[in-house]
Amino acid sequence: MVKKNLLDIETILKYPEVINVTSNINMEVLERTQYCPPVCEVLSKEYTCLEDTDEYRFRFNKEAILQLPDIIGNKVQNVKGVNFLDDTKKKDYRKKRNIGIVFSGGPAPGGHNVIAGLYDAAKKANPDTIVFGFLVGPDGIIENQIIEFTPELIDQHRNLGGFNMIKTGRTKIDTKKKIDLSRQTCKKFGIDTLVIVGGDDSNTNAAFLAQAFYNDGIQVIGVPKTIDGDIQVRDEDNKVLCAISFGFHSAARSFAKQISNLCTDSSSDIKYWHICKVMGRVASHIALEVALQTHANMTLIGEELADYDDILRIRKAEKKGEIDYTAYGMTLRKLSRVICKGIVKRAAVGKNYGVIVIPEGVLEFINEIQVFITKLNTIIADYNLKHDVDFHSTFLLLEEKQDYLRRLARRSREETTFHIWNGRDDDFFNDMPEFFQEGLLAERDSHGNFQFSQVETEKVVMNLVADYLNILKDSGIYKVGIKRDYFTTLLIRDGFNPDSYGHTLFKNYDKGEYLIVKESIMSLKTLKMALVKELLIKEDEKIPKIIEFIYKKSVPNFKTQLHFYGYDGRGCDPTRFDCLYTYNLGLTVFSIIANGGTGQMAAIKNLEKDFTEWAPVSIPIAPLMHLEERQGRLTLVIEKSIVDINSVAFRIVKELRDKWLAADGHQNDNFRRPGPIRFTGRSEEDRPITLKLNALGSTEL
Repeated sequence: MVKKNLLDIETILKYPEVINVTSNINMEVLERTQYCPPVCEVLSKEYTCLEDTDEYRFRFNKEAILQLPDIIGNKVQNVKGVNFLDDTKKKDYRKKRNIGIVFSGGPAPGGHNVIAGLYDAAKKANPDTIVFGFLVGPDGIIENQIIEFTPELIDQHRNLGGFNMIKTGRTKIDTKKKIDLSRQTCKKFGIDTLVIVGGDDSNTNAAFLAQAFYNDGIQVIGVPKTIDGDIQVRDEDNKVLCAISFGFHSAARSFAKQISNLCTDSSSDIKYWHICKVMGRVASHIALEVALQTHANMTLIGEELADYDDILRIRKAEKKGEIDYTAYGMTLRKLSRVICKGIVKRAAVGKNYGVIVIPEGVLEFINEIQVFITKLNTIIADYNLKHDVDFHSTFLLLEEKQDYLRRLARRSREETTFHIWNGRDDDFFNDMPEFFQEGLLAERDSHGNFQFSQVETEKVVMNLVADYLNILKDSGIYKVGIKRDYFTTLLIRDGFNPDSYGHTLFKNYDKGEYLIVKESIMSLKTLKMALVKELLIKEDEKIPKIIEFIYKKSVPNFKTQLHFYGYDGRGCDPTRFDCLYTYNLGLTVFSIIANGGTGQMAAIKNLEKDFTEWAPVSIPIAPLMHLEERQGRLTLVIEKSIVDINSVAFRIVKELRDKWLAADGHQNDNFRRPGPIRFTGRSEEDRPITLKLNALGSTEL
């Protein structure tokens, strides 16, 4: 055997092809960073101006009027493009500025393009303008952590996902000390405008900073960002100013592609139910979009569950002249029954597999769980306030937390005025799986919100589903349908008369493409009894192997695979829609800055329409505020937008549910392949499907 001389690794690493294939930069990245998104017509002009409009009507919260007096009167402003300005306005428009931008909250695809659009517009107006980035979120403002953007840094990140150019964080600038430190940072670097890219809480923070910095002459602008899609701005007359936040389309497409792959796998391997939890703590927008993108067999929409009434139980009670209060509102038990019904129906046509999509916040729409979470939030907040220590630091172990709750339950029996936690609550809590108890008592996020993504929501629901399916299986209701041709072929092959055994085995042998074993046949023992009774075999004879084989085929084996889609979608590259949206948002931000705006949110109207109809707009943040309970007290925040169950998109999904369940025995699965995320090509989507459908309006279809 001739020994070959191997090249040393240092030489190999110098080969051009090796350098090329191991580089961080590939052709896809190069194409993305070199792509130039088109610009809205009004933003392509030499200058822009803002025009106040009274077309939109808001109801001001009294507390917002008190706390935000200098910006509460701001108007909605349309961005207009012009090629000429008078000398005074031109000088102000083109003056040198120091602009600071910060990412706040979780990443969302497209954030880098907001920076790129702002940078390009600012440098076009005045090449001496400096755009700074605060590092690791709002902490960068408080702690003087800042960088100056350069053309090279900007160009490396155009059209790419993530917030890695300056990172992000969740700190809130919500105390006098933090505000004072932020003011000092802005003065130190001469920053005259602060741009906050974030969700509802971050834009709320932007309004308070705009008020705090108003007399300092520092402008504060917000940019709506969240993959959950729950920042949607409408006025009192339901006129849409911002249809969706950036990042939603990209994340939903990313999740949909992966879930579509599971649809393909499920219908190929035909033995698993894939349970897919998708992000969406307060609203089910992502779940709705994923349903339209993939046609998964079942998709739960939390907002619909909150509106659920058990009509059969209501009517049954009415016949007795009674009111069944338990029939109103969805419970965990009812939810598990709804899912089981779909699983049993599919199994009956031979499909003991499928895909279910569940929003992570589905439990927030279950009344009994919502009440429970509210109680625990109050208990934790009350403990922190009274003892001036952290509940979770005091009670490190689950057993310690359980013991504290038991003491509260005993207190409720001893003090008639104490109602927050009673014996019934304690019993209900202790009946829950331990992992769910730990989740319910886990630390809240920095805004005091229950962290549904940290709780195995899908596991809670599917454990109940599995338990009930076992009951249905033992009672002979949950069966796998046997295709008639399959049964006939096998019996004839083995020399048996299909008709003789068919009438004994199946309850629907005289009709139906899929044959269902009789409910009375629940085991090999009951199968033998049925065959003996019909004189097909004798008492001392064994069940024919082919009949036993067919019977075992009808016995369902419920197997699940659990998946969570969240952080992967936050970090994907943006779709073409989000590339265009965010770049133009960045340009819009500068338009607001150049025209003196503060306490405003940059947005684009008409996102549901063709790009040629997109219209940049400046939205006042203060009028969007309402009071909401946070960490045990009422706080001014921007209201989150939930799925409208009267919207066209939801009504279409509801209408197509049976088709997508594909359980009528005469159709294949109706899975849809959304394809990979791209930013070029004629087949690439130009906007979210939910926006397309809702653009049809509210007329009956």
